[in-house]
Amino acid sequence: MLGGGCFWCVEAVFAEVAGIIAITSGYSGGHTVNPSYYEVCSERTGHAEVVRLEFDPGQITFTDILEIFFATHDPTTLNRQGADRGARYRSVILHTSESQRELAVKFIEDLDASGTENGPVVTQVVPFEAFYPAEPEHQLFYQNNPGMMYCQIVISPKVAKVRQKFTARLRQSLRT
Repeated sequence: MLGGGCFWCVEAVFAEVAGIIAITSGYSGGHTVNPSYYEVCSERTGHAEVVRLEFDPGQITFTDILEIFFATHDPTTLNRQGADRGARYRSVILHTSESQRELAVKFIEDLDASGTENGPVVTQVVPFEAFYPAEPEHQLFYQNNPGMMYCQIVISPKVAKVRQKFTARLRQSLRT
């Protein structure tokens, strides 16, 4: 589970990546059972907008996923990605194993030590507890709404960055 701002962005980025078997946008990290999008937007559920990634470790490693994740959002802004503000947009990794936790913590430590970011990484690394899929209209949002202004202005540049920086990790059909 990864949260890096709006789940539409994270979903669109990873939809391009080889080894990702399934992606589901949804909510996690809060206290409300089965919240709606509008409840999450109220900032009273404690949930973040996240994507659940299912991946084939024979094709892509968790570390590869972290590299793409950190390259496609700003992990140094607390509860904010661009104009999207609020705890629901926080940068968060909800790990499902101790190994994932260790890899995420080490990745963040190395990123901080590298000095390549605009400040310290504020990404939360917390245990996964529950995931609630978002409503159908939020699934595959970028693919279904490419002409929407938000998709053009916010999501398209992130997808372009993945296509440029991670060409070798793209699905074979997307490599140019």
